[in-house]
Amino acid sequence: MADNLAPLASREGPEPGHLFRLRRDPEHTAPAVPLADYPAGGTAVLLAPGDDARLLIPHLGALRRIDIAFPKFREGRGFSAARILREAGFAHEIRAVGVLTVDQLAFLVRAGFDAVLPATPFDPGVAQAVLARFPHVYMKAADAARPVWLLRQERALATPH
Repeated sequence: MADNLAPLASREGPEPGHLFRLRRDPEHTAPAVPLADYPAGGTAVLLAPGDDARLLIPHLGALRRIDIAFPKFREGRGFSAARILREAGFAHEIRAVGVLTVDQLAFLVRAGFDAVLPATPFDPGVAQAVLARFPHVYMKAADAARPVWLLRQERALATPH
């Protein structure tokens, strides 16, 4: 899974924890404003769990970073928000922020996140191992990973009979 990702970068974040980015472009450091306060043309916004990500679709051209909050471990709506934004064509950084564990990293990437700012930092080596643990996936998702069934089908079609 990690083959199509840039090396995991880490730095001290503005909040507790470390920022992990899976992008090669420069980090967009503007502060993210809550969706309720988002000014048209703003470049960074923070989505809370109850916010509707679809409200940002008309603004995707101006945005450079969308932070999605995970205020508690059992909060999962951010995964859907990231997928909605990727399917709408957002190609810039989507950052997961909050109570996250390293075990969630591969799922975050599959949903469309390419940066994580966890409340409790994770070890970069462990994070890389998590991303490399399963080289194949079984379903299409927001990332570029190709499902194993598609790889098998392509191999069968390429093999002369």
